[in-house]
Amino acid sequence: MFDKIIESKKEEMLSSLKTLISFPSISIESNDPKMPFGKACNDALEYILKLGKELGFRVKNIDGYCGYIEFGEGEEIVGIIGHLDVVPADDNWTYSPFNASIKDDKLYGRGAIDDKGPVISALYAMKAVLDTTKVNKRVRLILGLNEEKDWKCIKYYKEHEELPTIGFSPDADFPCIYAEKGILTFYLIQEYNSIISENEPIKIINIDTNKNAINVVSKYCEVTLEILKSINCLKLIDNIKKYAKTFNFDISAEQIDFEHVKIISKGISSHAAHPDLGKNAISQLLIILNKIFREYKIENSLITFFDKYIGLEYNGKTFGISSSDESGDLTLNVGDFKINNGNIEIGFNLRIPISINLDKLFELISSIVNSFSKKISLNLKGKKEPLYINKDNFLVKTLCTIFNDKTKMNVNPIAIGGATYARAFDNCISFGANMPGHEDMCHKVDEYIEIDSLILSSKIYANAIYELAK
Repeated sequence: MFDKIIESKKEEMLSSLKTLISFPSISIESNDPKMPFGKACNDALEYILKLGKELGFRVKNIDGYCGYIEFGEGEEIVGIIGHLDVVPADDNWTYSPFNASIKDDKLYGRGAIDDKGPVISALYAMKAVLDTTKVNKRVRLILGLNEEKDWKCIKYYKEHEELPTIGFSPDADFPCIYAEKGILTFYLIQEYNSIISENEPIKIINIDTNKNAINVVSKYCEVTLEILKSINCLKLIDNIKKYAKTFNFDISAEQIDFEHVKIISKGISSHAAHPDLGKNAISQLLIILNKIFREYKIENSLITFFDKYIGLEYNGKTFGISSSDESGDLTLNVGDFKINNGNIEIGFNLRIPISINLDKLFELISSIVNSFSKKISLNLKGKKEPLYINKDNFLVKTLCTIFNDKTKMNVNPIAIGGATYARAFDNCISFGANMPGHEDMCHKVDEYIEIDSLILSSKIYANAIYELAK
């Protein structure tokens, strides 16, 4: 019923997505009350609300925190919950991250699959339904601007607007998601500047992770060391290279001047929900630092703790704890490493099986840290409870059936380690837009969406909107 309309809008959809990607909408804390997440996020929101109005929908900007695009009448709301903010993009892209380009039937750009492409797909699905049939509920596309960080946008929405009765988030995988792991984000912290002596043979004076987001496997980490004149620089650099070769790490070291050595670690980025698909530059560098510190008899409890309890272990055994269930393994991502207010800090993002109590797990980790050293403290930065809906639930069965019917596949609902807005609302699950068997380019270099998948997902969403709202 909707396919021909969506196919006729193909070029318009691509043009709209290109424009939306052109806004470098990395969510930042802003003092401007009209733009709480920065100008780029605000510009992206204003653009898509204007587009929605031109397409014939009702639109609302909710104090710059978020917005919605809506059609239909009735007390009940079918919610489609997406986001316009993106993770940062480094300089190693083949294609410009914020100047979308098309090659080999793929559209490249930051946000192409997470989540600007799926948002455009859902918007034009709404247009197809609006232009062809009548529904008995309101259909509302809710657009957040702070999903990649603290979810302050969606918290503000829930405090000021009506909640969806039922819905989905186009921010994960098809056929649909029945379970999302719990998430803990925290930092291990040790005083540094105040406890190292002037005679310390090697000191860390600068750390640069290229503004890596904590929910991304880092692909770059750089540390500058200050060394005493009694240390042989060339020997130190040779030792760093020797350890790097032993572990097969992509690490280089160079002497800047008589007192400073720079170490650069390179990895492969991926989403923190899939750390095994990446190669963590921060972890590599921490392991090398521990080897160097031990060789020169330098005490650093935090780095020693990291090497003992974490190292390169991504899943199955984190902090010496192993756990898994139907939602998968307990996984860990080292997403941040920095000197902050005289402290040295390491940031972690854990994806936790749905059967595990988050508070009890954090207590267990705290006890492990405290028993190792009183010099290390923990700072919990974020907690997201898991999402779980039985596979026999109406919403799960309906959306999965729609996908299978449209694609002629026979696939079952899945569990993921990612966190989507679906867990922010009752009776809501994630639904697309990454296709089964396709590489998930979320948070990766040269992020893209296949154009055929963009159009197909819009057709799937149109059918889902109609079934939920008719």
